[in-house]
Amino acid sequence: MTGMGDTRTEILRATLRVIGAEGVAGVTNRRIAREAGVSLGSITYHFDTQTSLLRETMLLFVAEETARLASVAEAHRSVISVDDAAALVERIVESTAFGSEEIAPLELYIHAGRDASLREAAATCFAAYDALATAVLSALGVPDPARMAGPVVALIAGLQLRRLATGTSGPTTVADALRLLVAA
Repeated sequence: MTGMGDTRTEILRATLRVIGAEGVAGVTNRRIAREAGVSLGSITYHFDTQTSLLRETMLLFVAEETARLASVAEAHRSVISVDDAAALVERIVESTAFGSEEIAPLELYIHAGRDASLREAAATCFAAYDALATAVLSALGVPDPARMAGPVVALIAGLQLRRLATGTSGPTTVADALRLLVAA
């Protein structure tokens, strides 16, 4: 039998899959229950509103993504040049497959633009990316790394969105774009 914490997490993961496959409009309690393999009552037991379900889904994503990226950063602590860091980010970006769970956060960010009650969760997500970017930029000796973190995160997110929509990063690789931004 699945424990309460496991059921809740499975509901959140199922929500990510549904959002990635069908968008936020595809999120219904019945659809999530079917995807998660839980009873319909489990959804309302764990989440009193759809907004709380979406917010907690976004926060699960950011917690797992932050841990994943921190692990990557820790494994590459010896990266000491901008070129090495740019090449590492390029490898990470290019290795990201766009399955439903990778598309879902983009859908949630857009939905947060329409639903102010999700903006705090979206801000938490971007703060985690900014913190990681600040740490890497600091390690590289980039002046004012906290100020540079936002543009770096935006650049990577924009190029990922372009890659998702077109199948390619375009004429400029992520590594080249990062080098240009950091050099400026």
